[in-house]
Amino acid sequence: MRRIINAHCHIYPEVIAERAVQGIGDFYGIKLDLNGTTEDLIRDGSGSGVVHYLVHSVATKPYQVRTINSFIASEVKDHPGLFTGFGTLHPDSEDLKGDLKYIISLGLKGVKIHPDCQGFSLDEDKAIRLGQLVRDAGLPLLTHCGDFRFSRSNPDQFRVFLDKLPDLKVIGAHLGGWSVWDEVSQKIAGKYDIYVDCCSCLRFMEPGKAAALIRKFGVDKVLWGTDYPAWGHAEELKLFDGLELTDEEREKILYTNAAKLLNIEENG
Repeated sequence: MRRIINAHCHIYPEVIAERAVQGIGDFYGIKLDLNGTTEDLIRDGSGSGVVHYLVHSVATKPYQVRTINSFIASEVKDHPGLFTGFGTLHPDSEDLKGDLKYIISLGLKGVKIHPDCQGFSLDEDKAIRLGQLVRDAGLPLLTHCGDFRFSRSNPDQFRVFLDKLPDLKVIGAHLGGWSVWDEVSQKIAGKYDIYVDCCSCLRFMEPGKAAALIRKFGVDKVLWGTDYPAWGHAEELKLFDGLELTDEEREKILYTNAAKLLNIEENG
């Protein structure tokens, strides 16, 4: 069976998972069938060849940051060798440096932000400051990108962020701009040395167009994920397998690229 790293998973404590999943569904206008818990993520990925998960969550308010990061760290500790955790930051925190130090102290390996949900734009000074701190800490930054309903993380804002932070290791979620992929192709792909993931994209794109955008970014720079709990592993893999890619390209996207980026070594 092929090895797969799911490089985009949101998880929540059981006590708030139902409410969090409902919130995601309401934000995007979709009905989610998965429940957002760690055990449900593992259950859904079992049998699909997934050997590792990149897990994270997003603080919509500054006071949530440390609680969320503690939770993610505890789940990584409880699932050794299976999870890599990214922490969250909020640009409106009164102690952004302290929050980042706490992420590092917990052993988390990167930072996840979601400008659209957190209420800021990637081209704002406070977003640039956050990126500078993450860069100086030597961590990668995974950012949500794109939404036709907003102007917070679309290509025009994203390229300002990238221009001002050329040395930051960036992962642009959703092929660099959910729902605005024509703009992504014109303004981002092939112009910046960044990673992207392809979660929550393939069901919304014509397969040939998706494959072309993947190649424009560079197959060595693309990661695979499900955007759990938005979508299940089986259906996302079926969509991915419908792309006209070589076996070598598939292996890179499903496993090799994420393993190198995240320094993942399998046990055994």
